[in-house]
Amino acid sequence: MDPASQDINLNSPNKGLVVDHSDSLSDVPVEGAVGNSANPLPPGLTEEEAEELRTELTKVEEEINTLRQVLSAKERHAAELKRKLGLSPLNEFRQNLTKSWQDVQTSNAYVKTTEKLGEWNEKVTSSDIYLSASATLDDIARSEAYKKTQETLSQAGQKTSAALTTVGTVISRRLGDMRNSATFKSFEDKMGNLKYKVVGPRGNGEAVSSPTDTTPTQENPPF
Repeated sequence: MDPASQDINLNSPNKGLVVDHSDSLSDVPVEGAVGNSANPLPPGLTEEEAEELRTELTKVEEEINTLRQVLSAKERHAAELKRKLGLSPLNEFRQNLTKSWQDVQTSNAYVKTTEKLGEWNEKVTSSDIYLSASATLDDIARSEAYKKTQETLSQAGQKTSAALTTVGTVISRRLGDMRNSATFKSFEDKMGNLKYKVVGPRGNGEAVSSPTDTTPTQENPPF
């Protein structure tokens, strides 16, 4: 009889009897077996190599977390320094925009584009068509017809301005003569009389006397 299969508990009612532990032992999971079945190793990778990779991965993830914490602390410190220096987000944006524009101006692409535009401008200005057009414009500007046209337009503008000034003067003079004429004064007097009849003396700020005011008061009335 196998001593390992006997129940050696003194208080057990099965003391000395053979106990079968095969069922209970079969239910205990074996470490590593479940992990291998859930996440099988790639072909050509041993368990030792996989363990080393897991250990290295754990270390890398810990380093990443540490770097994130350090970066967060540095960002808070930088924000505090900017606050003390009075650097607002708008000023920082302007500085970044200015620096970016300076970087663009000093970039190879910008320099090459500027040089290419300069070459094209030089080619255009030195071309026969451009020179011929410029010479034609100069000839037109120096021609007698152009000068006469310019003088005619200038004289027309001066005459128009003088005519408008004369018309304004004549109208002002006519209005003054009309106001000083006997007809206008008679019309003005008639309008004043009509206003007096419609509005009455109250319109001129005069007090209206009642009928009793016109009747003399008798100091010693007869009885």
